[in-house]
Amino acid sequence: MKPFYSDPSFWKESGILSETRFQASLSGGKGGQNVNKVSTKAEIYWTPAESVCIPDEIKEKLTTKLASKLNKEGELRITCEEARSQLKNKNMAIEKLCELLASCFKEKKARKASRPTKASVGKRLEGKKIQKTIKVLRKKPDW
Repeated sequence: MKPFYSDPSFWKESGILSETRFQASLSGGKGGQNVNKVSTKAEIYWTPAESVCIPDEIKEKLTTKLASKLNKEGELRITCEEARSQLKNKNMAIEKLCELLASCFKEKKARKASRPTKASVGKRLEGKKIQKTIKVLRKKPDW
């Protein structure tokens, strides 16, 4: 695909944030009594299949790559409850979403085949030699 899809800043500017649904709820974690009183946990819901901001081939790639993270309705859910502030959690959740979408378009490096080192080959042959002597000693003697 195009390389700019692998940039998280592209996803912020693409307009998908207008298609997301935010929800705040009580979070566990640091904050003392603040945790019990204030809804600081931020959740973002986004459905890639229903998006109008991105082309169809990009939607298909996203739905295949994120298949394990989508629920039955095809909705992606990102949560953040690290900070004590709801606004900070919301911004961190947006960052998580953009990073996740960008990671779907990063190309993996091709693996270069390498040869085993001389030491590893010697070690393997030495182990085979030891195994051979153990099996030879198990045999009944030839008298």
